[in-house]
Amino acid sequence: MSEASSSSTHRGSAYLNALTQEIEKKLQRALASPSQRRNLLQELFADIALEVDDRARDIILSGEEGGICPAEDGIDSRLCFYDVLADHYVRIPESGQRILDLIVQLWSQLFVSHIFALLFHKWIFEVQLNNDEVLLRYSSALVQGATNVFWIDIQTNSRHFQSLFRYLLEEVALEPARLNKIPVQVQRDLFLVLSRFIFFYNSVDKLESFLKQFPVFPNAFLVGGSADFFVIEVADQLQKLKVEPVLLHYLSQIKVLQADWFMQGWN
Repeated sequence: MSEASSSSTHRGSAYLNALTQEIEKKLQRALASPSQRRNLLQELFADIALEVDDRARDIILSGEEGGICPAEDGIDSRLCFYDVLADHYVRIPESGQRILDLIVQLWSQLFVSHIFALLFHKWIFEVQLNNDEVLLRYSSALVQGATNVFWIDIQTNSRHFQSLFRYLLEEVALEPARLNKIPVQVQRDLFLVLSRFIFFYNSVDKLESFLKQFPVFPNAFLVGGSADFFVIEVADQLQKLKVEPVLLHYLSQIKVLQADWFMQGWN
């Protein structure tokens, strides 16, 4: 490694370590200050959801080897702090351990599942967790936190958390090796959540593969197959949508899907 490359790597690592320390400090303050806890956790969630500015992006991308890159999707090329940190905690798991310990102590608080999902959505599928109870707790919190942040995108008609959605869809739901790391009941919950938001995050092209990977549900003999579960979740989602542009987006995506299915049947 050249001296310049080594210097860039050190600079990037130092920046990520500093971010981690700031997260730890805010979690510690939240733990010590019950009256300020909700505000501190909300602020922390907002901080890690922010898009990385140009200066920070240069430091991070020049200092990380083989990992972090902005989304290649033309619709959303943003790089957020949670993208950066989620990759960092996979590469260096011990760097996120103190944050994880503090999150567990704050487990029942509002915004904690949001923070956990953003920071550790990759970590949970890449580390070895031998305690079934802990794995169930973490994976359930991941699904709950992901649901919460996806709804924030729905309510604001934005896609700040599109990279999280696409990771859970493309790298987990469609990848049995990762999917099978979490308990079956959480797998089912994950597929139901993804069903509700797949139109919103413009991932209809993955729908056929998604339906083929659907886990078996105990009540399938009453409801039907994967397509039936998917339709039920989408119908329920449509009833809950209050933001008109989002509702119109769903309807337009459904119309395109119907046209594609008609053409496939015709051919």
